[in-house]
Amino acid sequence: MLTNDAVIFGILMVMLAVIFKTASLKNTFWEKFYKVIPVILLCYFLPSLLNTFGVVDAEESRVYYVASRYLLPACLVLLTISIDLNEIIKLGPKALIMFFTATVGVIIGGPLAILITSYINPDLVGGAGTDELWRGMTTIAGSWIGGGANQAAMFELFEPSADLFSVSITVDVIVAEIWMAALLLGIGRNDSINNFFKADNTGVENLKNKMEAYSLSIAKIPSVVDLMMILGIGFGITGFAHLMADGIAPFIANNAPELKKFSLDSNFFWIIVIATTIGIILSFTKLRKLEGAGASKIGTVFIFILVASIGMKMDVMAIFENPGFFLVGLIWMAIHVTLLIIMAKIVKAPYFFLAVGSKANIGGAASAPVLAAAFHPSLAPVGVLLAVLGYALGTYGAYLCGILMQLASQ
Repeated sequence: MLTNDAVIFGILMVMLAVIFKTASLKNTFWEKFYKVIPVILLCYFLPSLLNTFGVVDAEESRVYYVASRYLLPACLVLLTISIDLNEIIKLGPKALIMFFTATVGVIIGGPLAILITSYINPDLVGGAGTDELWRGMTTIAGSWIGGGANQAAMFELFEPSADLFSVSITVDVIVAEIWMAALLLGIGRNDSINNFFKADNTGVENLKNKMEAYSLSIAKIPSVVDLMMILGIGFGITGFAHLMADGIAPFIANNAPELKKFSLDSNFFWIIVIATTIGIILSFTKLRKLEGAGASKIGTVFIFILVASIGMKMDVMAIFENPGFFLVGLIWMAIHVTLLIIMAKIVKAPYFFLAVGSKANIGGAASAPVLAAAFHPSLAPVGVLLAVLGYALGTYGAYLCGILMQLASQ
């Protein structure tokens, strides 16, 4: 019905405005409502109705492309510019342990899901040639260990049919967002979950409190100059990241094709890495004080625009079109989650590390900082750093998962 991206973007912004306004109301109904349904979950769900009911064609719209290529790098700069890298290092090894556990959960979860489903009903994991189910699942593995760039790499490597790839994307998005919804609901029960894991959340709380205290110590009413500086740095570095990526990615593709398995020939990968790296470097300069004028707040606004554009790509009714494939995806995710819970219990990891470690794999830079910021805006950089690690390892891990799934299907 709607094809004009200006109209679509306007609708998304109105939705976000209504959500945030109602969430801020001191009204008994809305307070109870948002205790059950987190703000960020609604920011995903409401835009999905536009696609589900055919109001917009998300595949034709360029809103997500603009948000992911322009706003995401800019927000990564603005979120990392106030980062205290030493405090993040002090969080210790548990963050990395949970991240790698999440990666392993995806790698072994895929082939195990095929084996389990084939035992229930072999027809659900069949197919022939380019329509073999495992080929489509490799693209999900790429998405779930890094993100879209890794997914594209798996598509090129294992060559699923166009129809199978389309269904794979739907399974990827719906199953991943079901897990995202569960993680967001868990934030409201953070203390209870940490008690279950017998986790010491002191390091996470110290980082959050220190970042909050720093923000308050430099807080001021932003002037036009401050806002222009914030936007100039955010989008200026985004432009520079695009410029560098446009040279680096093709150079690697032409001169070092063996690095393709690490996604190092991906333009998007280099945009994210360069923007994040420069943001971290600037955190050691006086520009860090731009946080006082609201740098991370503007970055958070960009994140929620990205969230709404991701939600718009979801079709919540698609789950009924290929229930067999969705069953495989749900079993796969259940294995991933089970492994995370077991490891968190063993090492007594805080829920924050479980959640962000998982989303740094399943969703990458588009989801991990969003989820980390849902705990507290000052924690978003932790998600950014782990997501970059996910991009670096994604294609390698997904390739291994693909080979294992191929063997499991025989």
